[in-house]
Amino acid sequence: MTERIRAIYEASFGTYGAPRVHAELRAQGIYVGRKCVARLMGQAGLQGVSRRRGTVTTRRSRGRASPLDLVERDFSASAPDRLWVADPAPPRRAGTYVPTGSGFLYLAVARDAFSRRIVG
Repeated sequence: MTERIRAIYEASFGTYGAPRVHAELRAQGIYVGRKCVARLMGQAGLQGVSRRRGTVTTRRSRGRASPLDLVERDFSASAPDRLWVADPAPPRRAGTYVPTGSGFLYLAVARDAFSRRIVG
C-alpha cells in the first residue's frame, strides 16, 4: 500500500496530502481509510503542500530598526509596578483576535512582571 501511495504522491510532484491521495486511491478502486493513508504517509516521510496563505496583519517598513531591548531579556522584577510586559503574540495564535459586530479587534495585554497581574 505504501508503494501505491508513494507513486500517487510522486505523480503529483509531491503536492498531494492524505485527503487527495485517499481520493485518488478510491478513484482507482482501492478502498482504504483516510487515517490509514495519513499514517502510512507519515511513516514514509511524505507530506503534502498547503496552498493556503496566512493573514498578514503588520508589515514593518524597510530600513526601519527593530525595537530596543530595554530590559536585556531579564523579565524578573524586585517589586510591583517596576516592569510591565506586553503580549507580542503572533497574529495566528488563538485568542489574539476578538470578533465583534464591526470586525475583528486585536487584543493586547500588559502584565506586571512581579505580580503577574494584568494591568492594561
